[in-house]
Amino acid sequence: MAHTKEHIVAQMKRIRLVPVYHTDGITEAKTVVDFCYGAGIRVFEFVNRSDNALRTFAALREHCEQYDDFILGVGTIFNVEDAERFYDIGAQFIVSPALVKPVAHFANLNELLWIPGCGTITEVHEAKVLNTDFIKVFPANVLGTAFVKAVKSVLPKVNIMPTGGISPKKEVLDQWFDAGADCVGIGSKLFKNLEDEGSDALGKMLRHIQKMD
Repeated sequence: MAHTKEHIVAQMKRIRLVPVYHTDGITEAKTVVDFCYGAGIRVFEFVNRSDNALRTFAALREHCEQYDDFILGVGTIFNVEDAERFYDIGAQFIVSPALVKPVAHFANLNELLWIPGCGTITEVHEAKVLNTDFIKVFPANVLGTAFVKAVKSVLPKVNIMPTGGISPKKEVLDQWFDAGADCVGIGSKLFKNLEDEGSDALGKMLRHIQKMD
C-alpha cells in the first residue's frame, strides 16, 4: 500500500519511535518486523549496510504486504543510484546520514519522504529549503539534547528525529522528548534491550513515550 509523505510524517509523530535495523538474514528480518508490528510499530527503517541489503529489503518488502498500515523505508542512502534501487522495489521513505542534495532532488521528483542527517543549524535550514519534512539529528549521542533545543528555538516547526546511540531507557527518552524531539530512531540498543527485558519491553516503551505528548 502506498503512503503519502504527510501520512508517514503523521505516523512518525504519533508513534514517536522508529526502529533502525539491519541484518542479512531474511528470516531474521521478517521475525523482527512481525514482532515490531505486533508491539505497535508502524514505521520501520531498514539500513542499507551490506552488499546483500537490496536482496533482503526486497524480501522484507514483499513480506510486509500483509500489513496495510506498515511503512517500510530504507536508511544509509548516500547517492541517487541507491535511492533509485530501493525506491524501485518499494521503499516508502529514504533516510540519509548526511545532507545529500542529489538525493533530495530525487525524493522531491518522486514525492518521496526524505529524512537527511543534520548536525548544524545551517544544515537543518538547508534541508528545509530542500523541502524535507523531517530532520534526522545525527549522531544524536554526540550532538545531545541541547542541539535539539537550539534547533527548536529558531526553527520551531521543524520535525526532528534524533538517531544514533540513543538508549531506550525511559529517563533517556524523556530527555529527548522534553528537548523537543518529535520522534526517535533507535538501532542496536533497542534490540539489545528487548533481549534483556523481554518481549513486552517494546510495547511498554511505546505506551510510555506516547503518554508524554
